[in-house]
Amino acid sequence: MKQQRPYPQVIITRKAARALAGGHPWVFEGEVLRVEPSRAGGRSTHNGDVVDVVEENGTWQGVGLLSERSKIRVRVVSRNANDRIDEAFWARKIQWAWDYRKTTMGPCSLPGCEPDTNCCRMLFSEADGFPGLVVDRYEDVLVSQVGTVGMQQLRPTLYPLLLDVLRTDGQDIRGIYERNDAPSRLKERLAQEKGWWVENGCTAPEATRVIARENGIAYDLDLENSQKTGFFLDQKYNRRAVRRLAYGRRVLDCFCHVGPFGLNAAAGGAAFVREVDVSQTAIALARENARLNGFDPKMDFTCANVLEYLPALASDKKRLREEGGPFDLIVLDPPAFTKSRGTVVHAARGYREINELAMRLLPRGGYLATCSCSHFMTRDLLARAIAEAAHDANVQLRQVEERQQAPDHPILWGVPETHYLDFFVFQVV
Repeated sequence: MKQQRPYPQVIITRKAARALAGGHPWVFEGEVLRVEPSRAGGRSTHNGDVVDVVEENGTWQGVGLLSERSKIRVRVVSRNANDRIDEAFWARKIQWAWDYRKTTMGPCSLPGCEPDTNCCRMLFSEADGFPGLVVDRYEDVLVSQVGTVGMQQLRPTLYPLLLDVLRTDGQDIRGIYERNDAPSRLKERLAQEKGWWVENGCTAPEATRVIARENGIAYDLDLENSQKTGFFLDQKYNRRAVRRLAYGRRVLDCFCHVGPFGLNAAAGGAAFVREVDVSQTAIALARENARLNGFDPKMDFTCANVLEYLPALASDKKRLREEGGPFDLIVLDPPAFTKSRGTVVHAARGYREINELAMRLLPRGGYLATCSCSHFMTRDLLARAIAEAAHDANVQLRQVEERQQAPDHPILWGVPETHYLDFFVFQVV
C-alpha cells in the first residue's frame, strides 16, 4: 500500500487475511501480530478508533473499528482503500440501508395496510456494515441497541444521519430510544443503560409505549421493558404464512410472546386461537393486543411453560378440550435454545422434543409451523431434529414451505452469524 493513510495500523496474520478475503469482517485477538501508529502523523490507537488492517507482508486488507477489550479485536467496515471513514461515509451507508428496505419490502405491503417499512429493522449490524449496532423502526420511533465500543462512540454522528435520511424521505420520526441493556455490552465494558437520546436538539417523547402496526395488526409495544427492542420484526412474513393457513382452524400458538402469530391466525379467519407463554407480562400484552384488534372473542390465553404444557395436553384429553383443542394448526416459535456451539447437542434435543409433542397433538392433515432463531442451530441441524421428531411420533411430514428471516434482517454471505432464523411449515400426512 503506497498511499499514506491517516489511521493507525493493526498488523494481522495470513490466516486472518484469508478470512477477510472470504468476506468475514472480524479479526480476532489471536490474529493480531502488533499495532503500529499511523504512518501519516504517527497517531497512536485508542479503544474504538478507526484502524487500517494490514497483512504482515504489507498488503492492505481493510479498515475497521478497534475493540481493545473484545476477543473480536477489529470489525472491518470497508475493504475499499478509497473510503475515508467520515460522516459522508456513514451517511452513504445509512442511505443504502434505507433504500434496500424500500426496495425489498416496499412492494410487499398487504392491500389496504400500512407500508411494510413502517415497522422494520433499519440497520442490522454487520449485515449493513454497522458492526454491533441494531436499529429498529416502530412507526415514528427508532429503537437502537449498541454492542461495541466503536459504535458507542459513533452515536453522535450516526443518530442525526439516521433521522436526516428518514426525514428527507418524508418519514416522521419523533425520537430515538436506546435499549443499551444487553449483557453482551459487558464484554466491551460498556455500561448498561436505556433511555431517550436527547443530544443534538432531540427531545424525549413522554411515553415509551407505542402503537405499531405490522401486517395490518396493531400492537401495544413497551419499548422500555419488552424483550430486545420491543418486538420481533424478523418473523413478519413468516406470520403471513401462518395467516394463509389459519382459516377455519383451531390454532395453538406456543411461545407466543405478545401474540403476533396468533393474531395473524385470527386475522386469517381462525376459528379459535390459544396463546401460550411462560411470561405473565407477555400474556398480558398479548391479551391487550387481541382486545386492541377486536380478536378477543375467539382468542384465549394460558401462562405456562410450553415444555410442561404440551406433555400435559398430550396425556390428558379433558385438559386438551378445556384449552380449546383438538388443534389442527400448531405454531412453535421458541426462544433460542442455544447461544453457543458447545450446547448445540442439548438444544437439538429440546427442538426434537417440542416438535414431537406438537406432532402427536396434530391430527392427520393438521399443520405445523416450527422454527429456530439460533445461529448455532443451523438449518440442517434443525431439519434433522424435526425429521427425528417425526420418526419418533410415527408421522410423515409434507413440507409446505421453508422460510428464513425477513429481508430487513439480511443474510450476508461469508458471514454465517447473520443467518440465524429458519422456519418450516409442514402438513402431517
